[in-house]
Amino acid sequence: MSPPRPRPDAVPDLRRPAVEVAPDLLGCILRTPDAAVRIVEVEAYEGATDPASHAFRGPTRRNAVMFGPAGVLYVYQLHGHSCCNVICRDAGVAGGVLLRAGEVVDGLDAVRSRRPGVPDARLARGPGNLCRALGIGPAHNGTDLAGPLVRLEPGPPPDAVAAGPRVNVAGAAARPWRFWVPASPAVSAYKRHAAARDLP
Repeated sequence: MSPPRPRPDAVPDLRRPAVEVAPDLLGCILRTPDAAVRIVEVEAYEGATDPASHAFRGPTRRNAVMFGPAGVLYVYQLHGHSCCNVICRDAGVAGGVLLRAGEVVDGLDAVRSRRPGVPDARLARGPGNLCRALGIGPAHNGTDLAGPLVRLEPGPPPDAVAAGPRVNVAGAAARPWRFWVPASPAVSAYKRHAAARDLP
């Protein structure tokens, strides 16, 4: 566990490798027109050097957004749920940060209507639940994070940041590219993939 990096009152520079951007996103706010969450758990995914990345084998129609420019949202479907990544690096070089969990800081009633019967701490716990809580879906793929549909805003950095292996990843499973706020009850549980391989 390490203290967070100092962050000015601005969104972190996204034109860097995902593994550098990821911890700096903790504490930032992701806002849609009727709700917002404070980001408390993320995972970094690089491109050609990361077997777990959607961009590992190069650009396709599905992953084209991952190749830039930085500052847009990459939305994909997994088991019928939407998941979203903040895209990093310069255009042409793939990199993204999966948003795994958040704490609702605005629009609680709207989020509860999308996740009825779920305890508040779990409303945006897990990447699919985070998207559902904010109303993010396939139509948001490629959306500019400067708004108005989805906006990434600065927020106070957490007091501490923890790091460890990514959740349910088979390739490069031991890389400590998951970052989270250890004090947050919204952080999801770690699960190791049955076919996890520790070497790249």
